[in-house]
Amino acid sequence: MPRKPTALLLMNRSTMKDQFDATRLERLAGLVELGAPAWTDSLADPEIASLLPDVEVLLTSWGVPRLDSEALDRMPRLRAVFHCAGTVRSFVTDELWQRGILVTTGAEANAIPVAEFTFASIVLAGKKAQVLANASRISREDWSYSTAYGELGNIGRTIGVVGFSRIGRRVVELVQQLQDVTCLVADPYAEPAAVAAAGARLVTLEELIPASDVVTIHAPALPETRHMIGAAQLAAMKDHATLINTARGSLVDTHALESACATGRIHAILDVTEPEPLPAGSVLYDLPNVVITPHIAGSLGTETRRMSDVAISELERYLAGKDLTAEVLAEHLDLIA
Repeated sequence: MPRKPTALLLMNRSTMKDQFDATRLERLAGLVELGAPAWTDSLADPEIASLLPDVEVLLTSWGVPRLDSEALDRMPRLRAVFHCAGTVRSFVTDELWQRGILVTTGAEANAIPVAEFTFASIVLAGKKAQVLANASRISREDWSYSTAYGELGNIGRTIGVVGFSRIGRRVVELVQQLQDVTCLVADPYAEPAAVAAAGARLVTLEELIPASDVVTIHAPALPETRHMIGAAQLAAMKDHATLINTARGSLVDTHALESACATGRIHAILDVTEPEPLPAGSVLYDLPNVVITPHIAGSLGTETRRMSDVAISELERYLAGKDLTAEVLAEHLDLIA
């Protein structure tokens, strides 16, 4: 039997409990040697100090510390990091790549609940359901408010998807379920053929915004995408159109959004904001045409185990010498979330 590599789970305690139940720990133990303790949230923990020199594989998730040269020096045999969450930006460093350490991500699995949440929000936006639910607290016994927020219905709508990312691509595919839907995609890095194959048409952001009944954002948070939706873009939206943001709050200029939504002309469904949470005095809390949820679109609770499954499957492929499906390379960081 080949020797099993030594592995360590590196993440915060609550994440560990959510993502690694008895079934997944048993599956993991069949592939690697888990130390005692098998988990830590800090590489400075004296309980795992003697184990670190032998660690060859890390399974990481939310709460993983930055893997800089100091951290890596404690694990001289480290060869691979299997991340059981989405973005790796919070912990990867140049030293990690320079030492040739492999990194994978669970971002594809995390895209599933975000796309599902977004599609549900698109359908509800077509009926203005959440906005009307807010308005009902004011109008109460008079239902005439149901016509105050624009035409209702999901047939013949135009859905604008900003960012043909893992999530954006899934959203494009999901909206094909709507009747007579037109789907537009704005992404300077997307291939027209790939967008068309998913059921959409590649256009510029300037073309997408005024044509869309719903604009949903799925771009990465990069310096060049900061406030990509600002006053000019919001002003260009159709009357009674809906902006959905399940990506990153920094993609939208909050001050401009407050001003635009305060007029009542457009609506917003926000799962992320900048800052997060918004200050208590933000007008967005009080507007019936704005819906705010506390960053719940991504994997939560038992959903996070889907990302653990991906990481363990990647570990299996790695140990078998097979090609990986979710490897992250240094050059990917310029484009991914």
